[in-house]
Amino acid sequence: MEFSSKIYIAGHRGMVGSAILRNLQKQGFTNIITRTSAELDLRKQQAVEGFFAKEKPEYVFLAAAKVGGIHANNTYRADFIYENIMIQNNVIHSAFVNKVKKLMFLGSSCIYPKLAPQPLKEEYLLSGYLEDTNEPYAIAKIAGIKLCESYKRQYGCDFIAVMPTNLYGPNDNYNLNNSHVLPALIRKFHDAKETNAPHIEMWGTGKAMREFLHSDDMADACVYLMKKYSGQKIVNIGTGTDLTINDLALLIKKIVGYAGDIKHDLSKPDGTPRKLMDVGFLHGLGWKHKIDLESGIKMVYEDFRKKEGVKVW
Repeated sequence: MEFSSKIYIAGHRGMVGSAILRNLQKQGFTNIITRTSAELDLRKQQAVEGFFAKEKPEYVFLAAAKVGGIHANNTYRADFIYENIMIQNNVIHSAFVNKVKKLMFLGSSCIYPKLAPQPLKEEYLLSGYLEDTNEPYAIAKIAGIKLCESYKRQYGCDFIAVMPTNLYGPNDNYNLNNSHVLPALIRKFHDAKETNAPHIEMWGTGKAMREFLHSDDMADACVYLMKKYSGQKIVNIGTGTDLTINDLALLIKKIVGYAGDIKHDLSKPDGTPRKLMDVGFLHGLGWKHKIDLESGIKMVYEDFRKKEGVKVW
């Protein structure tokens, strides 16, 4: 990618897309195209075809997706599989038709089987059953991976796919109905502190283990791979370390400064027991994360507090 290359970021207002935009701008890329969902509905084939035909982007970061936590994934199953498949199909096919030089598709660690060996290696894809609560979303993401792979194998397209671990960062979603665990806990602890609530309620046992990567690190890895990598193999992006949800809650509780208790709602699911990414392949390509979890949560909590008055969740 040259600094003047025409780059389209699909999903530039989301947590990952906005981080990619910041990273590119910081590095000096000057010809970046963006569209809001109101300006371009990526679920609409004709609209996407028209956009690509007119703008002719050279590079595409496909970070647009319908996303959510356990509750949203399990409740809106049809929406998650339909909307994500439509977005992917339209963008990836239009990138092929309009001879995009390179496309990066962002998948998710939930593509791996529920009981796959840990840490998760790229080759474990399609080796077992998925976690039921997010199966529709995972199947959509797997379809996107295979679409990129198929265009590469049939037509020689330079389409690559990366699999991020659990992400957090600026522009995250703090709505308790459909947010992921880390921002949901920030929201719960913050609200409990503000109202002097005696306890917060947390889903499940807290024993499930998760890995977390700051979105700025994710964006840096994406731009790095866009410049350096053109293989067919999917690439895991993560830290290679994890912790229990209970330990995550205690860390956030400390950072927020909440003095109350944590109560577990054992009627709610834990989700996949563990999801730790094997990042040996990524490290071999020359990239490692820079932001440790405690520093990262402190940064996002400050960002959250600054925006607290703007009720966007």
